[in-house]
Amino acid sequence: MEREVFPKLVEIGALYGHVFHGLWMDIGKPEEYLLANKILLDSRANRQKHKIAGKFESKNPIALDRGVFIGEKSIIGPYAVLGKNVIIGKNVRIAESVIFQDAKIDDFSSINGAIIGEGAMIGKKVRIGKGCIIADQAKVKDNVSLAEVAVCPAKEVSRNKLKSKIIC
Repeated sequence: MEREVFPKLVEIGALYGHVFHGLWMDIGKPEEYLLANKILLDSRANRQKHKIAGKFESKNPIALDRGVFIGEKSIIGPYAVLGKNVIIGKNVRIAESVIFQDAKIDDFSSINGAIIGEGAMIGKKVRIGKGCIIADQAKVKDNVSLAEVAVCPAKEVSRNKLKSKIIC
């Protein structure tokens, strides 16, 4: 944008600015997106009320949308965002992550510092570490460990990937 689009807008006199009073962040990189979510969660930490039945532990701040189900003995947070209709199995650990709507995380899995896309399916005993992005409708099979990996939409992963890589 700043190297191609903005200079062309300047040439034709169509680039304008706006004075903004409040929080503004660039969220173009996954780590920036997760940081923005942390800041927002901190800003509303004292106003959170969660009405989800079950025997799970929450470590605030967290945000849970409507229709979320969390299995027993799971630990959610700190800094976890679960979208609408997310299903979390038993003994799952989620921290510093954003899980988009309709995703399913199966039993005994762990997600830390990752972004999980809409409708993604995460199997049993899966470990998803910092820097991972699992795109919409992607599937991660049972017993897989991922670190610093991006998985393309609707792609299935059945092997461990522990190096920075894009799986398409």
